[in-house]
Amino acid sequence: MKGQAFIRRLRFAMDGIQTAFRRERSFRVQVAAGTAVLLALLLRQPSAMWWAIGAMATGMVLVAELFNTAVEALADHLHPEQHPEIRAVKDIAAGAVLLASVFAALVALAFLFG
Repeated sequence: MKGQAFIRRLRFAMDGIQTAFRRERSFRVQVAAGTAVLLALLLRQPSAMWWAIGAMATGMVLVAELFNTAVEALADHLHPEQHPEIRAVKDIAAGAVLLASVFAALVALAFLFG
């Protein structure tokens, strides 16, 4: 894929996001949560700093979810039967999403009660 035009590479990235949205319920839930964050920010109209923090926390969760989805799809394709190491890889990727979500929730609490 190297050497292709930026617009074409951008299309590949957008296709990946759309695929994750179609296939993964958890990604759709995270997108809905991100939309709720955006609405809360629009309603409360905080300082630019809170917009940046909210965007970073939300983005961190969505990026973690996309990586988790990619790791799971690749692992399932390469090794469809159950294997302890594949399970460990998938659990670790899921743990990354969990940690990103916990930290995003802490940001939300700081925003609401800080």
